[in-house]
Amino acid sequence: MKRAGTRMWRRGADLDGNVANFVESEQILESQGFFASYTQPIAVERHFRDLRKRYGDILAIDLINQQGGESVLSVAYREAMEKLSDEHIRYLPFDFHKICGHIHFERLSALYDDIKEELSRQGCYLRDPMGKVLEVQKGQVRTNCIDCLDRTNVTQSLLGRKALEVQLQRIGILEPNNTIQQFESLEEKFKLLWADHGDHISIQYSGTGALKGDFVRFGKRTIRGILQDGLNSATRYYLNNFRDGIKQDSIDLVAGHYQVKRGTPASLQISWKETFALPGALATFMAGAYFTSVSVRQLGTDMYQYLYTLMLAGVTGGVVALVRQQGRNLTVRPRLCKMD
Repeated sequence: MKRAGTRMWRRGADLDGNVANFVESEQILESQGFFASYTQPIAVERHFRDLRKRYGDILAIDLINQQGGESVLSVAYREAMEKLSDEHIRYLPFDFHKICGHIHFERLSALYDDIKEELSRQGCYLRDPMGKVLEVQKGQVRTNCIDCLDRTNVTQSLLGRKALEVQLQRIGILEPNNTIQQFESLEEKFKLLWADHGDHISIQYSGTGALKGDFVRFGKRTIRGILQDGLNSATRYYLNNFRDGIKQDSIDLVAGHYQVKRGTPASLQISWKETFALPGALATFMAGAYFTSVSVRQLGTDMYQYLYTLMLAGVTGGVVALVRQQGRNLTVRPRLCKMD
């Protein structure tokens, strides 16, 4: 609750090491009296000191792109982790999109092969039917991508799968060489569990279900899933820029981050830019694009028609350039608490 909020307006960490979209996912197994669980959690020094205190050894898997626009964050994260110099914290970059692309998520097995010995050392929580604790989990895997939603959930579902297989083998339900995939009913329920898990977290943070959810839900990428990702991305863009400012104010109020003071009104007045600027710019663009296309079809030898067409195209292009330049001023921003 210390850094609760929406995808656009609460990101990264504050000066106290509290991070946005911090989620601890606990996968619980109960069978024949046995109880087992495997936990995965979601300022660098303060944040990781807090994780060490809570969970023990930390394996930090960084899934963001090592090239392109995301690389700036990747480099900064890596340099910050190198300064920690803590033998109980391991930083592991894994360029998800470079290795897996947009459809070959089965290549995540390379990541598991790299960390399976460390996961074995971390173990899991296991209690027998008599209530005796046979094992405790001695560490955690901290997974992140840009939003800690889509790539993160795909990766955590793999780690959850491997942990569940080990637990079922420990209590004698699976043979040592068996996998969940060999049991159709269990496989289906596991996929639904983690797909819904990713969707619920994504909905509260971004406003839509998780991207790449078809792989978690069905075990493969589908045309319908790729189209749904496109729709979700467009919906996120609209919600994050034009709806989530008000939602962030609501969260800050409920969470107690904004304190109501008698006699001091909150600054909730909506500016004319937020109300009229974007719809006006959109209407001008649509009209300009339409009349430009009509004028192009009517081009002949008339010089005035050429000039008229160029003028319309210039107005349309100017509106696009203005929106790009003033985009930050057109979004609906939170008003109750300052951005940090």
